[in-house]
Amino acid sequence: MRLYLPATATDLRDPAGITPRWAHAVTPALRAELPDEDEEGLEMTATLAAADESVRLIAADGSVPRRVVVVADVADAAVQVPEVLGEEQLPTAVELVTTVPWGDVVTLHVDEPDAADDVRAAAAGDDDALERAAERDLLWFDVVELDDLRAELAAEAR
Repeated sequence: MRLYLPATATDLRDPAGITPRWAHAVTPALRAELPDEDEEGLEMTATLAAADESVRLIAADGSVPRRVVVVADVADAAVQVPEVLGEEQLPTAVELVTTVPWGDVVTLHVDEPDAADDVRAAAAGDDDALERAAERDLLWFDVVELDDLRAELAAEAR
């Protein structure tokens, strides 16, 4: 199953990979909600849901204010799809129950540095800033660029 994992710069430093958390995927519930959407559109919906969740994670850990979405292919057994979604959960919501090693990561999507002010304000609760951040495109990184991305984000944290 392809997962879109909300993350932070702090998460990228974990040598084990991405730890269990709520994540997003193209689920049967999403397909039912958007029956006319093509696969690319469904994947974008899951990516954007993960990007929004990344803002909440940044607020919680005080990480570099750039949204991070880690895309990974995992075994179905690593994921639990809720049978009933909570009121606050999107139809993309799934629960990752095992750590995703970096070898299972396909791509990373990260805000450009210019997004930091909006992401910082969104993490502080500014809904208008969250909307502005959501309108920004995320930069695409191949997993082989992980070390460079870690270094770039670490430099911003100083």
